[in-house]
Amino acid sequence: MNIQIFGTKKCRETQKAERYFKERKIPFHFRDLTEKGISKGELDNISSVIPLEELIDTEGKQFEKRNLKFMKFDIEDELLNDPLLLQTPIVRNGRQVTVGNKPEIWKTWN
Repeated sequence: MNIQIFGTKKCRETQKAERYFKERKIPFHFRDLTEKGISKGELDNISSVIPLEELIDTEGKQFEKRNLKFMKFDIEDELLNDPLLLQTPIVRNGRQVTVGNKPEIWKTWN
């Protein structure tokens, strides 16, 4: 397995995902979205599995802070320019991707 976790250190759901893999001694790479965003290629790979509409966190503080609720915008551009708009954690294992805390799905990954 080649696990990548995209999230922020303060996010509770991201912390749960990290704990899940640590407890099972499964190595993973953590990407803190406050330090480094997501590339266009990574976003394309993720959005081939999960639609962009499900990746943007419309309930999050960043979405509200930027007043995006009342604006028309290109979701892909916004996610590339402001990675804090992403729902977290995004967990990747090769071509498999989940958004949120999904241990029931992670169990099936080999």
